[in-house]
Amino acid sequence: MVNRVHVKNSNSRKDKEKKKKFMNHLTVEELIKAGAHFGHPTHRWNPNYKNYISMKKNGVYIIDMEQTSRCMIQASEELTKIVRNGGNVLFVGTKKQAKDAVQQAADRCSMYYIVERWLGGTLTNYGTIKKSIKRLLILEKESSDIYTNLTKKELSMLERERMKLADLHRGIKDMKHLPAALFFVDGIHERIAISEAKILGIPTIGIVDSNTDPRNIDFPIPANDDSMKTIGLIVNYIADTIIEATGGTAQVDEPMDSDIISADKEETEIVGESVLEESTELETTSDTEKEPKEKLELISEDEKVSEDVLEESQEK
Repeated sequence: MVNRVHVKNSNSRKDKEKKKKFMNHLTVEELIKAGAHFGHPTHRWNPNYKNYISMKKNGVYIIDMEQTSRCMIQASEELTKIVRNGGNVLFVGTKKQAKDAVQQAADRCSMYYIVERWLGGTLTNYGTIKKSIKRLLILEKESSDIYTNLTKKELSMLERERMKLADLHRGIKDMKHLPAALFFVDGIHERIAISEAKILGIPTIGIVDSNTDPRNIDFPIPANDDSMKTIGLIVNYIADTIIEATGGTAQVDEPMDSDIISADKEETEIVGESVLEESTELETTSDTEKEPKEKLELISEDEKVSEDVLEESQEK
């Protein structure tokens, strides 16, 4: 018993040391607040996922967030090695809940992404995909020879082709070679991408729910893959680790000095406008007060004139 306790303490110390290495480490509380601990119903689970389940509640499996935290540290260590060696990461999130979060995170860390549809052979048949990207680059040039001496119908067909290719390849348009790692959301939804990466020996990292087999993934992150908050939290964590690995600084939610200055300027402008409005209102009220006085004076003068005219007529 003593030896087992000693081993547990040593493991916890190692975990604490690993957590100190990463500035943007997520706590268990943050993951629970985002709803990362909710799995699928008990009848929709994969038996190979049992090591990541802590309990069953109201017919739903609850994922162990301590395991999730450890898996995230392992994934971030692998990503830092890959990025520091000059490798690129391909973000894949074609399901509705993950599209926006994946695209924003990939743009923030200057990596490639696919959010529309995974084309079969994107990795295993990358030569054909490269030809399609070249075609897109030609279509995007307005001064290209393709557009000369064409009818309206032919031009509209080329425009449709350009829009279709732009949607499919917008995230990998500048990718010159195969990625060094693949990050995905939902192992079942992106099973074709995972299988292609395994054939080519590309390490796979991704968010895996209780209905997925984690043995097919090199670095699984057990969490709820249907929650937008959870997806955004973990994807931004991965983006921050990549930014730190490249020598940048992770995203901080505190307001910048420039934002504070601009807010002060806006307040002063609003105050100035309100003062001007008050002054104009005072001027208008003073003008309106003067008008009735002038009218009364004119009326009194008219009455005097009428009285003088009456007196003269009586004298006559």
